[in-house]
Amino acid sequence: MWAFFHKLGSPKWFFDIAGRCIPWFAGSSIALLVLGMVWGLLFAPPDYQQGDSYRIIFIHVPSSALAMSCYVMMAVAGAIHLVWRMKLADVFAKAAAPVGAALTFLGLFTGSVWGKPTWGTWWVWDARLTSMLILLFLYLGIIALRAAIEDPQTSARAVSVLTLVGVVNIPIIKYSVNWWNTLHQTATFTLTNKPTMPPSMYLPLLVMLLAFYLFFAWIVCVRMQNEILEREKRTRWVRELVTPATARR
Repeated sequence: MWAFFHKLGSPKWFFDIAGRCIPWFAGSSIALLVLGMVWGLLFAPPDYQQGDSYRIIFIHVPSSALAMSCYVMMAVAGAIHLVWRMKLADVFAKAAAPVGAALTFLGLFTGSVWGKPTWGTWWVWDARLTSMLILLFLYLGIIALRAAIEDPQTSARAVSVLTLVGVVNIPIIKYSVNWWNTLHQTATFTLTNKPTMPPSMYLPLLVMLLAFYLFFAWIVCVRMQNEILEREKRTRWVRELVTPATARR
């Protein structure tokens, strides 16, 4: 295990592994996205109360769940970078932040679209919605902070600290519907409780969740590869990689 952990400190090793994984992540995520969308939008039955308007759940829940997971992963990467100074951890944090921000915005947007026919309004200052909005501001703040500090090492440390401070918002998002009286419904399903939805509804939702996570892995790996090439552009292995073989002869 420790050998694998130390390998993660090698940008070249990760670049090669990511290159092998990206086609699998891309193919499987696209296939599952198509399957989940067709299954959820065309074949899942309408809800007995909300009718067909609930179908936005197949985008809203995966994007919101992944937005929170992405931030937790960034916080773990931030802690690893602060403790072990592992460059690859900061590479991940930089690559994942814009993706997390986009997912948070998508979750807020689809939630508003869903809320209009359900609650009669596009937005309420509900505990869940407000804490998700704070998550979006955290993502944007992290991106802005990194861009504002020119020194890469200082920037990486500052971003890691901010990410760790902001992670306190994740349990607030998760348990806000249990702690306070909110309009937002409780969790659709959890690992410990039986799903409140019939299998014909939650199975395509599970497919979409898996598709979103694989899509996230695909996009972040590509962004990490690009960031590694930028940071390691003066190393021999990158020069050999980007220089055509005919030019080296």
